[in-house]
Amino acid sequence: MTAFRFTPLVAALLAATSAGAQSGAPTQTVLITGNPLAQDTLAQPASVLTGDALLTRRAATLGETLDGLPGVAATWFGPNANRPVIRGLDGDRVRVLDNAGASVDASSLSFDHAVAQDPLVAERIEVLRGPAALLYGGSALGGVVNTIDNRIPRAALSELAGRAEARLGGAARARSLSGLLEGGEGGLSWHIDGFTRRTDDLTVPRFTPPGEDSVPTTRVANSAAQAHGGAVGASWADARGYVGASVDAYRSDYGIVVEPEVTIQMRRDRLTLAGERELDGFFSKVTARAAATRYQHQELEGTEVGTTFKSDGRDARLELHHRPLGAFKGLVGVQAEALDFSALGEEAFVPDTRTRAAALFALEEVQLGALTLSGGLRLERARVAAAGDVPTERRFTPHSASLGAVWALGHGVSLSGALAHTERAPAYYELYADGLHVATGSYEQGDPSLAVERSHSLDAGVQWQGEGRSLRANVYAMRFGQYIALDATGAIQDEAPVYRFAGVPARLWGVELEGRQRFTVAGWALDATAGMDATRGENRATGEPLPRLAPLRWRLGLEAETDDWRLGASLTRAMAQTRVPTTDVATPGYTLVNLWVNRTLRWSGGEATLFARLDNAFDALAYSASSLRTARELAPLPARSLSAGAQLRW
Repeated sequence: MTAFRFTPLVAALLAATSAGAQSGAPTQTVLITGNPLAQDTLAQPASVLTGDALLTRRAATLGETLDGLPGVAATWFGPNANRPVIRGLDGDRVRVLDNAGASVDASSLSFDHAVAQDPLVAERIEVLRGPAALLYGGSALGGVVNTIDNRIPRAALSELAGRAEARLGGAARARSLSGLLEGGEGGLSWHIDGFTRRTDDLTVPRFTPPGEDSVPTTRVANSAAQAHGGAVGASWADARGYVGASVDAYRSDYGIVVEPEVTIQMRRDRLTLAGERELDGFFSKVTARAAATRYQHQELEGTEVGTTFKSDGRDARLELHHRPLGAFKGLVGVQAEALDFSALGEEAFVPDTRTRAAALFALEEVQLGALTLSGGLRLERARVAAAGDVPTERRFTPHSASLGAVWALGHGVSLSGALAHTERAPAYYELYADGLHVATGSYEQGDPSLAVERSHSLDAGVQWQGEGRSLRANVYAMRFGQYIALDATGAIQDEAPVYRFAGVPARLWGVELEGRQRFTVAGWALDATAGMDATRGENRATGEPLPRLAPLRWRLGLEAETDDWRLGASLTRAMAQTRVPTTDVATPGYTLVNLWVNRTLRWSGGEATLFARLDNAFDALAYSASSLRTARELAPLPARSLSAGAQLRW
């Protein structure tokens, strides 16, 4: 019997349908690498994509890759700008990390800004559902998405190894190549990777865009894209730890679906330092990470540069683990972040700003037989200053705390629960935005008087895990004294609808169910899966629903596997989303069916996987309820499409 322990709200997570289950392996304990305290801890639910599961789901954006996982949707601003939405929370409430470090870009600023990460180079993606503010701050209120690679090798490499992948097809007729090569000797290890991707305008089922002169079409205009990037890294490692550095670059040019003449040129360069070392004395281990990032994002109207956004960011964190004190174990840590943002041009709807934040956090866990108790505190200081005719500055002191427990009842059954108080300082754009944003087709307004966003949350779950089967149920509720919502006001300014950031009392609640059963038929291992998730949210002052919430969704899946073959089918039923604010419209329901097949060929020293995927097999017309309305009606979800490729590993 597997014993599970619990650390709330800190990425110390396992899920019944995590990495092994999703890749077709029997149900098993899976370590979430973000767990800072233990090797077998169970806390709030998580999903992990790696191996064949990641190979099958890999898409052009992080949001599209993760969309459909339990509790996870996507902002879907066309096929190029998709940020994950977790439990109905998006923007600055979902922390996107790169190897547990900050991923500096402008994706939380606006729906048309893409995440500066490409799933082609990720080796593993972890999605942590629910507040993770203790480790990552208030911007992890909804959860964390952590992409993991080996750009800084964490263990000594002694052999030359590599991977190459090519894929073609899909609804955007993608052509992509990626590869990596790494090796080492005598404790010194190195890593090189690169990728390139090109897509055409997205093909969708026949629909009629809004507008008096619109005609039916099967193409999302101005949705083509191209991207490329790569990295070089090295480290020195021995039995007690490692230290290393990497340099990476990311480039992406893509069209904006709400403005047929607007394209975006994105550039990001980053230097990262990281290390971990076992210690003698009271502290048993130290981990550290620091990065400096330079980001630029230009919006072009035809061939003319309309607006240039720049973000220069630095972040650093240090964690010290202490040796067990009786039944207690834990850590203390510090984190610091700095962001300098500027916008220049006629559509610069946010002024130049400087954000500085620092935090101190501590986590402790105690094992009392079958019961594990845990708790943590985080104290922050944040300062946001804006330039302008009259420079302004706001200071905030957010703090967060949590208490949690897991009770292993035996026979594979465990109960879990967590209470958390979380605070988040308003982001610079929530405070100071004021202007027409052409790329989203909206006029956005901030509120410089916004206070800290405060919430209380409860997460409760039950899990049963047996031989070849598992079942997990989670319920959660969040109550906000002030929820910073971006919602349409109904007003029109500069011929565009006005969207305003405003603090409102709100509540969110929901449920997630996941189940899996494995059985064997004629030499094939079969995994049947089923799941459901639902999120409800409302403004407590008016009773109106919160905007852009994903509807009730049902999922069924069946996978069949032998040593060399893996076949699968999934059905997703999204119900109509009729609970919307008065400034929005209902989104119809839809049913999507996907099919895939993988064949693995092995030889001495390597293997190759050939794969093919048929998406939206019945060519259903579908719209994303979690999209901004200005993009939703112009960019349905992809049409029926076939993609295929091969991955070589040695």
